[in-house]
Amino acid sequence: MRPALTDYRHLASGKVRELYRVDDDHLLFVATDRISAFDHILDTPIPDKGRILTAMSVFYFGLLDTPNHLAGPPDDPRIPAEVLGRALVVRRLDMVPVECVARGFLTGSGLLDYQRTGAVCGIALPPGLVEASRFDHPLFTPATKAELGEHDENISFDRVVEMVGQLRAEQLRDLTVRTYRAAAEHALERGVIIADTKFEFGTGPDGELVLADEVFTPDSSRYWPADTYREGVVQPSFDKQFVRNWLTGPESGWDRHGSTPPPPLPDDIVTDTRARYIEAYERISGLRFDDWIGPHA
Repeated sequence: MRPALTDYRHLASGKVRELYRVDDDHLLFVATDRISAFDHILDTPIPDKGRILTAMSVFYFGLLDTPNHLAGPPDDPRIPAEVLGRALVVRRLDMVPVECVARGFLTGSGLLDYQRTGAVCGIALPPGLVEASRFDHPLFTPATKAELGEHDENISFDRVVEMVGQLRAEQLRDLTVRTYRAAAEHALERGVIIADTKFEFGTGPDGELVLADEVFTPDSSRYWPADTYREGVVQPSFDKQFVRNWLTGPESGWDRHGSTPPPPLPDDIVTDTRARYIEAYERISGLRFDDWIGPHA
């Protein structure tokens, strides 16, 4: 018989996830259907989103050779039935206080940084780059890990060195770029571009860097269809950029720079977002989401 969620002590809430103590060495990592944008948790959930994020993470943890925090399968008997399919038992780690971002293309906050300074996170880039320009080599563009409700801030590699030391900073950079390359190559074979992504790393008792949190999900990555890619224009996407675009468009009536929280998402945006997340998972993994463990929405 599976335990109840109330059998575990709740430790923390994030924008999308809940964390529980399983025992001294393990945590229960639960993905909810919440969605966030522009540092706001939106009032409208996306049905099945927690299961999609979990399924995508499990797929990539299995594909990559980067050490990860998984401590059991998706149907681990320690997972309560009520969160089956959207929860994982993971190792307790000492987390590194840096968001490790890999960028293969110029977009988002990186584009804004480039337009303002000619560089991204202190990395000088050639003139003439535009929206969706592809870099010759992936960039490591770290950021601070902000508190809930605050905004992550891009930082330079030198700042990472100040925070964690030269050796650890180099390890984070190299592992981030190597992991991104491997996943991006796989996705491209499936017709999907991973424009950028972010990782969180922790360390175990032996000091080894371990990939934690989620990996290559539509929340943590920008996914573009490869067959319609065109430099200089905003790309269609399989990720939450779709929600961001609606929020900043005329239909929402919302001012992201004002003090009013975002409005609820309309039903069609919710339905389309869920469909895009599922399409990303199925195209990249080659699996059917209907076969993923746990109750469907």
